Amino acid sequence: MGFFEKYLTLWVALCILVGVTLGYFFPDGFQFLGQIQIAQINLPVAVLVWLMIIPMLIKIDLKALSGVSKFARGMGVTLFINWAVKPFSMALLAWFFIGYLFRPYLPQDQIESYIAGLIILAAAPCTAMVFVWSNLMDGEPHFTLSQVALNDVIMIFTFAPLVGLLLGLSSITVPWDTLFLSVIIYIVIPLVIANSWRSLVLKQKDGDKKLTDLINKITPYSLSALLLTLVLLFGFQGIQIVTKPIIILLLSIPILIQVIFNSGLAYIFNRAVGSPHCVAGPSALIGASNFFELAVATAIVLFGFESGAALATVVGVLVEVPIMLVAVSVVNQTKGWYEKGIT
Repeated sequence: MGFFEKYLTLWVALCILVGVTLGYFFPDGFQFLGQIQIAQINLPVAVLVWLMIIPMLIKIDLKALSGVSKFARGMGVTLFINWAVKPFSMALLAWFFIGYLFRPYLPQDQIESYIAGLIILAAAPCTAMVFVWSNLMDGEPHFTLSQVALNDVIMIFTFAPLVGLLLGLSSITVPWDTLFLSVIIYIVIPLVIANSWRSLVLKQKDGDKKLTDLINKITPYSLSALLLTLVLLFGFQGIQIVTKPIIILLLSIPILIQVIFNSGLAYIFNRAVGSPHCVAGPSALIGASNFFELAVATAIVLFGFESGAALATVVGVLVEVPIMLVAVSVVNQTKGWYEKGIT
């Protein structure tokens, strides 16, 4: 592990601090960048996500996806956590913490809206960012891609009914343009770029060696893009974080607990069913992370841009990257313990 990767947690903390500071003192610049979007998808962030995940996608041999059925147990665990546990556990946490424990400290007219935002956040599993988490824990890239693709298909049919059920609504308005465009921007386009690039390199003389050299060369750019993404995300909300620190803190607590609970549960279940560590790691992170672009867009459509629901989904964005890096560290450090349990 190089110097940059070894102190990644420190760089993350510094980028968060830089992002908040710049966002507070230079809000107009971040507001301009924040408005460069299509269907609630921020294009500068999308470009950075491409830089993050293309180095991971280049490693994937699409022909090898035919053998992904051997990871069926890991997929089963992830699907169970994503669709049968995570939305309901978040609803319970939101009702307890926001609706009861923290109620005296929050604006009373926004309580129900905050709860709704947290539920929306948990109802859609993450897409692109999980490739970053999988790579940081040496996860099986073919499993990760297959799991993300399967979740995207399931999400088209279950997101609206699930959110409607938990919010007590007979129907909800899903921003379908955001959902479909996100899949194209965050999965399809970078996958096409990565696979085309991979094919071109492999066709050259000593293609395997050149591919390895290419991956080693561009991987640092992936982490740099992750850090720049943090600066942007926290910069977008710099004023909110400084002016509403208590609300941000209180909303982050159920999100943190949800991530820890669901990632831990997926990790333990994978160990119980005998999934290899390279599958259990990404399964745990996919099981806990959120599709924040869709969550933010849905909250805005249903409750408005200035609503508590929109703020709650944004807090999910701010919390996810730091806590996911902690989860990655835990998964890596417990590899020995995990593998003893499946041998």
